[in-house]
Amino acid sequence: MGVAKRMDLLGSETAFAVSAEAATLAATGKKIFPFHLGDINLPTPATIVSAVKEAIKAGKTGYCPSPGIPELREALGKDVGDARGLNYGIDNVSIQPGGKPSIGKYIASMMEKGDVVLYPNPGYPIYESQIEFYGGIAHPYGYVDSPDGLRLDFDAIEEGIRKGANHIFYNNYNNPTGASSPDEEMQRLANLVVENDMFLISDDAYFDTLYEGTPQSIANLPGMYDRTLTMYTFSKKFAMTGWRLGGAIGPEKVIEQITRLNVNMESCTTHFIQHAGVAGLNAPKEETQAIIDELRGRRDILVKILNGIDGVEAHMPEAGFYVFPKVTGLMQRMGFHDVEEFRKATLNETGVSFCCRHHFGRPLEGETDFYIRMAFSGIGKDNLQEGMNLFRNWVDSNIK
Repeated sequence: MGVAKRMDLLGSETAFAVSAEAATLAATGKKIFPFHLGDINLPTPATIVSAVKEAIKAGKTGYCPSPGIPELREALGKDVGDARGLNYGIDNVSIQPGGKPSIGKYIASMMEKGDVVLYPNPGYPIYESQIEFYGGIAHPYGYVDSPDGLRLDFDAIEEGIRKGANHIFYNNYNNPTGASSPDEEMQRLANLVVENDMFLISDDAYFDTLYEGTPQSIANLPGMYDRTLTMYTFSKKFAMTGWRLGGAIGPEKVIEQITRLNVNMESCTTHFIQHAGVAGLNAPKEETQAIIDELRGRRDILVKILNGIDGVEAHMPEAGFYVFPKVTGLMQRMGFHDVEEFRKATLNETGVSFCCRHHFGRPLEGETDFYIRMAFSGIGKDNLQEGMNLFRNWVDSNIK
């Protein structure tokens, strides 16, 4: 029996391949410093853990409504709405088994074959994978490196619009780059969406992991409420990566279609975990603040060390788990011409494991600089410091 041809169109999350490579090396006894995967090595807050135990004891182990239990839909709509200055009711929410399912379900239900869809590249690779799997035309837009951080490449966005794009994925507080939009950039994007009658999918995975200030959402800009689907995940803020709980929040006409796919794909998200989600949304703020405070400390250490290495340039991310340093100068100093070769040499010589730019979308025409992504969510401060010291010493001993 042959494999369906459409499977050739399906991509992957290649950070897991790097993880497997690191695990193989670890099996030989070498200590690995895991900067490659955006998992979290911090405990889920006690309130959530207690709630899931109580839900199981109470028999919340059977089927439940396909769009999610009403308590969670109501709580999530209020939480997302309050944080963005918007009003979302229960009919604006569809609960999902993680943040990722909303990507494919939106595309499957709202995109026609042949539609042009804009997506960030570098970006979460599942956007491109799902667009192409369902027969869309994936049109990438990148970022422009500036002294103030990475900024959206509006030339590429406007080119995609000229080619007929009517959907756009937008990941403010971006994975892998850590890029975040200042107010004027977000407004410019919103203007393009409204003027060209487009729909925007706002991947807000890291909205609640902002380290300073107040997070901003494109959904509350003029004309965007009915043109925005917000993708929510419990994985980051609540350290629940393995629990698989998320949601899609937006216009009722879109949510209805996503829920129809819930019925066909998984029937419902795990019942007792949804009750844990309700507890998380109502938990004392200090429980989640402890997670943010720890991650902020790791971020600060990592960026300081990176910028202390000649040939490395790292912007300070405002949110999320990732630093995306430019290493062009460092590779030149060390005699490397291929970033994948540099990555593997670093892993084998120091145990420091990270991903590269090409793990987050096909490199775009005209790219000449080399970038790597270092996640700091899965490594404590002591190991982070130890690994980066080994990396820095190795660099110093191999300058050409």
